[in-house]
Amino acid sequence: MPSRRDVLSLLGRNAAGLAAVSALGPSLARAQAAEPDIYKGHGMAMHGAPKYPADFKHFEYVNPAAPKGGAMYQGAAGATFDSLNPFILKGSPVTAVLSFVFDTLMKSSADEPFTMYGLIAKTIEKRFPAFDLLLFGKASVGADNALVPTMVAEMLGLPQANAVIKLAIEGAAGTAEREIEGAAERVSFSLPAVVSAQKGLNEPRYETLKGIMAAKKKVIPVVTLDELGLGGDAAAPQVEVVRIEMPPARQAGKIIPGTPEEAAKALAELLRSEAKVI
Repeated sequence: MPSRRDVLSLLGRNAAGLAAVSALGPSLARAQAAEPDIYKGHGMAMHGAPKYPADFKHFEYVNPAAPKGGAMYQGAAGATFDSLNPFILKGSPVTAVLSFVFDTLMKSSADEPFTMYGLIAKTIEKRFPAFDLLLFGKASVGADNALVPTMVAEMLGLPQANAVIKLAIEGAAGTAEREIEGAAERVSFSLPAVVSAQKGLNEPRYETLKGIMAAKKKVIPVVTLDELGLGGDAAAPQVEVVRIEMPPARQAGKIIPGTPEEAAKALAELLRSEAKVI
């Protein structure tokens, strides 16, 4: 079974909306004396240690002697965009080529499940604080299966309540009311535990104008490439976007007049002489 650290490392990368709660009001004021567990290394794996050492040059499935350079044509069917910058706050960035144009801090390994290595990042440091409650949303906008909370609870060996519409915490235990077919079910569990929310658990909180204005005054720290040891050619782009253009316009269709028999003969002739598909 994977350790708690292993599962939390996966959550920190992939489970958007996760809330690790160590204090939820006065009833959860169980001070944890232990210091947060700190992981530091060149990669992170959910199951055991990363397969590749810190000084590895390439994945085993990559051919380092493969030809380099050339041009690649990538389509973006059904998508509109007005910028190549994926970090803009307004506009629609192109998505089809972003993984080829921009490097990420970490890179997943195709021959290891749930394992990532530093790409731009030289060192990975992760803190795993003690927790009493892991809160999840109902489901993602992808497959909508709501499987992540259940998998996390199973891997950590923790009790779990899903589709929760009411939640109460008393000391080291909790009580949840969850929706079932045509009724509501009340369950009790000990802490730590995993809870996934259903509509009705809480009232959405909207930011006030005062909070928005105060956020604008916050100083965002800027770290230069030289401070990260990535000056010179280390951060030079390896891909050049030559141009972006619309696909050729489709030719107008043809209407073949005549009876069905005449139209069928004319269509067969066109497919043979012009389209050259038969």
